Amino acid sequence: MKKFLTMMALALALGSTSFMSLGAAHAADLKPNLDAAKDKVAMCIGCHGIPDYRTAFPEVYHVPRIGGQNAKYLENALKEYAKGDRKFQTMHGIAATLTEQDIVDIAAYYAAQTASTPVNPQK
Repeated sequence: MKKFLTMMALALALGSTSFMSLGAAHAADLKPNLDAAKDKVAMCIGCHGIPDYRTAFPEVYHVPRIGGQNAKYLENALKEYAKGDRKFQTMHGIAATLTEQDIVDIAAYYAAQTASTPVNPQK
């Protein structure tokens, strides 16, 4: 019985590692689509597109302009907000609705901007 449990634990561990590797490989294969991102960033502009904007919910917080930020940093930040590792309710609510492709697209879109880039892609 002990041998069986050991083999099951090993199989489960190997299976989990393989599954996680597949997920990471899939995310790495995603290519950013800047045209698609233009439709996705509307929810971001309301806060991140306003110079010196401060939000009052759930606390007073200075919202950063994210144009020109590194894409990988933005991807990681969105994933951390989605998981709840970064604590800000508004960002968690938004990030939790994003797909992996959305995250890649939005991060690439903002990485291609500068701090002085007009923030509304619909203009």
